Amino acid sequence: MSGTLAGIRVLDLSRVLAGPWATQLLGDYGADVVKVERPGCGDDTRQWGPPWLEGQDTDTGHESAYFLAANRNKRSLAVDLASSAGQSLIRALAAEADVVVENFRAGTLQRWGLDAQRLRESNPGLIVCTISAFAHDSSRAAEPGYDAMIQAAGGLMSITGEAAEAGGEPQKVGVAIADIMCGMYAATAILAALHERSQSGRGQSIEVPLYDSQVAWLANQAMNYLVGGMVPGRLGTAHPNIVPYQAFATADGHVMLAVGNDRQFAACVRCCGLPDLATDTRFRRNADRLANRAQLVALLSTAFEREPTGFWLHELGEAGVPCSPINDIGEVLSNGYADECGLVRATPHPYEPRLPTVANPVRFSADAVSYRSAPPLLGQHSGEVLADWLGYSAETIAELRKAGTI
Repeated sequence: MSGTLAGIRVLDLSRVLAGPWATQLLGDYGADVVKVERPGCGDDTRQWGPPWLEGQDTDTGHESAYFLAANRNKRSLAVDLASSAGQSLIRALAAEADVVVENFRAGTLQRWGLDAQRLRESNPGLIVCTISAFAHDSSRAAEPGYDAMIQAAGGLMSITGEAAEAGGEPQKVGVAIADIMCGMYAATAILAALHERSQSGRGQSIEVPLYDSQVAWLANQAMNYLVGGMVPGRLGTAHPNIVPYQAFATADGHVMLAVGNDRQFAACVRCCGLPDLATDTRFRRNADRLANRAQLVALLSTAFEREPTGFWLHELGEAGVPCSPINDIGEVLSNGYADECGLVRATPHPYEPRLPTVANPVRFSADAVSYRSAPPLLGQHSGEVLADWLGYSAETIAELRKAGTI
C-alpha cells in the first residue's frame, strides 16, 4: 500500500452509491478498503445493468457499469450479516479497523450487535460513519432514502429544468448527485475525524444524512431565499444571480455563455455586434441585467442565431469571454484534454486486462492517487482479507465457507 492514507483500514458495510463513493475516495488515497457484501448477490448495484462488463460465462459472469463506477481500490468480502457467525466476524474485523462506513436502515445494526457503541467497546479508536436518509434523532429516522426522492424532497428538482412559464417540468440531475455529494461530505468528515484521533487517540461516531447534505449544498439558492425571501424557481440553463449566464442557440447548435462581470459583458456584446448595450442603463451593471433579463436575452438570442457554434467559440474566446460548447460524454472522455490529463485510467480486472475508469481529479505533489485495483468480483478477496486482517488459517477459512458464513 502507498498513498496519503496508507496503513488506514476501512471496513465498508455500505451499499449503492453514497457510502461506496466515500470509501472509493479513501481507497484512491491509499486506504485498505474491505467491502462487505451479501453472499450470492452482493451490492444492489451489481444488478443495475445493462451495460455489463461481460465475463467468459455471460450467464453469470458480468459486472454492471454502475457498480464499476464506485468500487475501485477495494477488496470484496462476502459475509452473511444476518447470521451470528457473520456478526462475530464483522466485530472481529471492526476491532482491527480504523474506520467503519455503513448505511443500513435505522435500528438494523443495533439488532445485529454491530452498532457504533458495540463496535467501539473493543476498539475505542474506531471511527464509525453512518450515512442515513434522515437524521437518526429526527421524526423521519425510519424513512428510506434514494437519490431521486432526496433530489425531490430536498429542493433540488424545484430549481432544475426549464422555467415553468416555458412549459418546463421539474427535473432530476443526470447523475445521482445527492448520493455523490453525501459521499463527499462523508469522506471529508472521516478525514477530519482521523486527524482529531491523531491528537486525542479517540474515535467517534459520524452521521451524514442524505437529506441534510442535499439541503447544505443548495448554496447560493438557499441563501437567495434566506436573504431575499423569494422562493427560487427553475431557469433552465440560466443563473439566478448573474446575467447573461446561460446557453444560447446558434446557427448549428448551442454555446454556453458564462459572463461573470461587467468587463466580460462589454466584451461579449462587442462580439455580438451590439457594443451600445454595455452602456445602456438597462444593462450596464449585473443588477441592471438581472432586472431586465428578458429584454437582454432576447437581443443576444437573435445575435447568436446568426453564426455557428465554432464561430462564437473563437470570437468569444479571443475576447476573453468564458464560453463552452455543450459536449456529450463521449466527447468529454475522448478529446485531447482527456488524453493530456489522463482523465481515463486503466486497472486490471478478471474480465478485462485494461478496464477503463474515470480518474480521481485530485493531484498531490507526493503520494499520487493510485489505481491499484479494479472493482472486485463478489467475494473475490474473502479468504485473503480474513488471513490478512485476522490471521485466519486456510482451515478456518474453509470452515467458514462450508458453514455459509462467507
